[in-house]
Amino acid sequence: MPGGDQPPESRTLELVDANGSRRVRKERRYLFVVLEAQRPFSGGARFAIDDVDEILIGRGAQRSFDTPAGAPRTRVLTLPDKVVSSRHARIVAEGDGLYFEDLGSRNGSRVDDITVPSRVSLGHQSIIEVGGTFLSIHASASEGAPCRDVDFARAPAPSLGLATLLPDYETRLADLAQVAIVDIPILLLGETGTGKELLARAVHALSYKSGAFVPVNCGALPSTLIESNLFGHVRGSFSGAARDEVGLVRSSHRGTLFLDEIAELPRPSQAALLRVLQEREVLPVGATKPVPVDLRVVAATHQTIESADDRFRADLFARLAGFTLHIPPLRDRIEDLGVIIAGIIGQHGDPMRGLKLATPLARALLSHDFPYNARELQQLLSVGAALVREGELDLKHLPEGRLASKKRTQPGLESPVVLDDDTRALKAELVQHLERSGGNVSEVSRTMGKTRMQIHRWMKRFGVDPAQFRR
Repeated sequence: MPGGDQPPESRTLELVDANGSRRVRKERRYLFVVLEAQRPFSGGARFAIDDVDEILIGRGAQRSFDTPAGAPRTRVLTLPDKVVSSRHARIVAEGDGLYFEDLGSRNGSRVDDITVPSRVSLGHQSIIEVGGTFLSIHASASEGAPCRDVDFARAPAPSLGLATLLPDYETRLADLAQVAIVDIPILLLGETGTGKELLARAVHALSYKSGAFVPVNCGALPSTLIESNLFGHVRGSFSGAARDEVGLVRSSHRGTLFLDEIAELPRPSQAALLRVLQEREVLPVGATKPVPVDLRVVAATHQTIESADDRFRADLFARLAGFTLHIPPLRDRIEDLGVIIAGIIGQHGDPMRGLKLATPLARALLSHDFPYNARELQQLLSVGAALVREGELDLKHLPEGRLASKKRTQPGLESPVVLDDDTRALKAELVQHLERSGGNVSEVSRTMGKTRMQIHRWMKRFGVDPAQFRR
């Protein structure tokens, strides 16, 4: 057994609850197959590795994660990747750390964009490249984090909005699925492009409601016709009202009303919407008698509306937030990149079915920040798939500069950043760790207790190039 006769101890976190009591919680460790460049339609996989000392990685007929006979603390990860050697690499647990070793593979290995000469330490969310397949290690300390293995190559993934490999987010999505069958308002919070409408549609499908799913962009409603569009009107109630209109709220009767960008709804209209939620009835413009409605409301916004201010009513927020889900941005769920790509391919059908990614493109996607999230990823793949005529989708098929502009910046290429005392101290600490580790971003990530992506963001902000520290 590597590192001695005793199994490695699981990492623990000391937590303080609301009453000030201290408790220790074990971390769960997972190995992710993030993306297979030659089989992007296969989705990703997650394997629990809490009780594993060694993971052997090599080529096989299909993706699998098995325990060899007589070696209960060893796993064998096989990948149907022609660029992976039959005995390519291994990951070993020693003490509290994880280490990656290339076993003399034909095409070599990379960890966090650095070619591995023989052995390197792995940090939280390190990206491991073997052949054209990308792996990652992820730890979760959440109570109830799932321990089951998931492989979307063997079982179909849930609908695109509900598909994830991240343990903590999977738990929240399972909660959302439970809430979906109960008539409780749902509030979705997340950046633009994170898939709020996809989740709202998934909620509607899970609710088995017989009515329609009616999406409404509150920010796009004409300011003078908001209440007429939402609540309907009767003929003659205003100039141009030539006939009765039921409005968007009544159109979702016995279905789901999705109110996107709810924070953009003016306060007067918020009061009318509050009445709909409280009384389950709507008063069309110009009418004297309210009309009963039966509907589920799912609201969404990329803005912060928790606190009462002049923009949003606190009582309406309380009504909308029966169940609140925060959707993480794509840059914080990079382990889901392959899952999302597979979902996008599935949506497009035959035109994308045989799509393959060149390894440099896959590498660029994994290091990209995706400021516009899954929507940006979908657009990149759609444009690239339309332009590739044969072979693999590569960087040259994408709009010029779309990925290159997000690469880590070399020193001196950005304008100087004015730093306060705390920020200067952070930069000094970062540089110190880079010097000690020889520019090993994974080791710095582990030492500072931050994600690899955060370390890269700091390096970009401070104009620090890890290559200058490599020995």
